[in-house]
Amino acid sequence: MPHPAVPSLRWPHWLLVYLLGLGLVAGPAYPMYRHYDFSHSLDTRSYLSVARGEFAGVSLTRRYRVLVPAVAAALAWPIEQIYARIWPERPGSDWPLRLAFYVVNCLLLAGAGLVMFRTCQLSGASPLAAALALAAVFTSRWTVYTAGLPLVDSLYLLVFALAFYAVRANSAGVVVAVLLLALPAKESGLMLVPWLLWYGRHALRWPWQLAWLALGGAAWLALRLWIDQQAGTPPEASVSNALGHLENITYSLQRLFSVKGAGEIFSIFGFFSLALLVGLRSRAARQNWLPAVGPAGLGC
Repeated sequence: MPHPAVPSLRWPHWLLVYLLGLGLVAGPAYPMYRHYDFSHSLDTRSYLSVARGEFAGVSLTRRYRVLVPAVAAALAWPIEQIYARIWPERPGSDWPLRLAFYVVNCLLLAGAGLVMFRTCQLSGASPLAAALALAAVFTSRWTVYTAGLPLVDSLYLLVFALAFYAVRANSAGVVVAVLLLALPAKESGLMLVPWLLWYGRHALRWPWQLAWLALGGAAWLALRLWIDQQAGTPPEASVSNALGHLENITYSLQRLFSVKGAGEIFSIFGFFSLALLVGLRSRAARQNWLPAVGPAGLGC
């Protein structure tokens, strides 16, 4: 439930928070956009192909995540008109499209940061503490990759941020947005649905949640079928690929709870991860912040 003492965020304030998030993301991610060697990443080459509408030959795992590539492709055209005047020696290159991905991903991540900032406030955090939380997320090593490369995880992160906000703000409209975007953002967004059905039931009753999920799922399946037709892929291949991912769950869990997995998790937020240990150091410390996180935060 929303924190009763939190005032509404007026536009000069939310714009300031948005620009803070954009600054934290765009600067460190620029060298990644500018200097990354794409020969080492099948993911980035796949999403560049999707943005160009070239689905044949693209992995069945990635070809259906078209929202971010579509927006990047639309933005790439005006960028290319300017780009060709500044760097005429690079005609027909991927640079305008890569720049469009960089811009779109930075804007989406800044939006996710604004949502996270507001969610922290609704959980009882002061503006300074919420800004520190924003800095912890945006200075993680994965943010640089997500913003600087032709990837689609920026929308995925925004969907998760909106889900937490929907529960805290008790917003039916945001719940609907999450249910419509979860699957198109990334197939693993389906794992968010049970959590949202339970913790978001006060914002939107579960029969309505299921109805909106069915609508979004139908549109998503129609999109998948259309893409398969464009690529000349039989629909059963897509189904087999989706079922094949279920076999990876056990492997992923084993890796997560291994020493190597713990090291990878720590490397995401670096020394900001130690804040959790400080918060767990005593019963008084735990009672200070665990109630603010609530069952919804612990359950995700």
